Amino acid sequence: MTTASIRVLFISHAYVVGVNQGKLNAIAQIDNIAVGLLAPSNWKAWEWNRLIPLETPYSQIRTYSAPVLFSGRGGAHIYAPWKLWQVLNDFRPDIVQVEEEVFSLCAFEFAIWSRFTGKPLAIFGWENIERKLPLPRRWLCQFVLKTARLLLPGNQDGAEIMRRWGYTGLLEVMPQMGVDPQFFTPRQQQASDRPFHIGFLGRLVHSKGIDLIFAAANQLRQQGYNFRILICGSGLIEAELRQLAHKQGVADWVIWHGAVRHEQVPEVISQFDVLVLPSRSTPKWKEQFGHVLIEAMAMGVPFVGSDSGEIPHVIGRGDLVFPEEDAQSLAQILARLIAEPQWRQAVGQYGIHRVNQLYSHQKIAQRLLELWKTVLHQNAQQLITT
Repeated sequence: MTTASIRVLFISHAYVVGVNQGKLNAIAQIDNIAVGLLAPSNWKAWEWNRLIPLETPYSQIRTYSAPVLFSGRGGAHIYAPWKLWQVLNDFRPDIVQVEEEVFSLCAFEFAIWSRFTGKPLAIFGWENIERKLPLPRRWLCQFVLKTARLLLPGNQDGAEIMRRWGYTGLLEVMPQMGVDPQFFTPRQQQASDRPFHIGFLGRLVHSKGIDLIFAAANQLRQQGYNFRILICGSGLIEAELRQLAHKQGVADWVIWHGAVRHEQVPEVISQFDVLVLPSRSTPKWKEQFGHVLIEAMAMGVPFVGSDSGEIPHVIGRGDLVFPEEDAQSLAQILARLIAEPQWRQAVGQYGIHRVNQLYSHQKIAQRLLELWKTVLHQNAQQLITT
């Protein structure tokens, strides 16, 4: 099958937000590729306690929406079967890509469709914790794994788990979404005489390890470095973090920006001299990717992260990664970035190159297209032999 005949239907609650559809739009820009999207019409964001309507910023994506039961629950939400068949009969996909976990009810629904029609199913998921599933979910998960022709784990740990859970087919690790280098583009360099800006952008929660930035900053302050810490985000532990900044003696060096809207992110990151993602793993969570890292990369802003979950694989070089909970190692990397402007510039250029090679919407679109062509060819060969 040639690219001219590929029609792909995406299913994911993540795409109710228009800015998340950049990858889909990049795929739709490829000649003779038809892209459809089915997303919930009643998705509830429990964190903000509000419904998020499906946004449709891209005219080349054919969008469908339908209500789901158990809205807001990633693994439990489910579409009405007759609505699925209506969408599938209207769009007539050659391949369906469900971007929900392999143990989700949504993935199970489309696995049934795939078995019934013989059309191939691709599954993307972020799962990177070896969890014990209840017996019904284990059966459901095995049904999906035996049906899927392509698995796209978002991280290396997820790939290992899928293999341990019995998947033997085509698999490739890639993030769910890339980054738009035209939106996250390098800005004019900041004045060299201002304090060095250490930035964090994300949720203010314990697992993000923001307290380690303060502990490392305490060491930098004792060494006489001139810096400021920009904390950009909101969350449950902001008051606790403010107290910790005082306890570490760096409160006067911290600037609290509060929540940041998506359209403001490039402007905020452009104020950083380094972005730090000091995540810490817990029994129930470890960093699944760290999307803010590739946003900083695209802008040529240096980046540092802990070795939690996928962070080392995203960064791709050991001199920018420190062991979880090790504030001293973080301080050493930050001190070098402050003291060696040429190295800092080289890190920024490395990030731009890495995004262009791996993490732009266009690069992910190209990788997906090649995988779909392989799956569709295999499926055609199988139909011939049977």
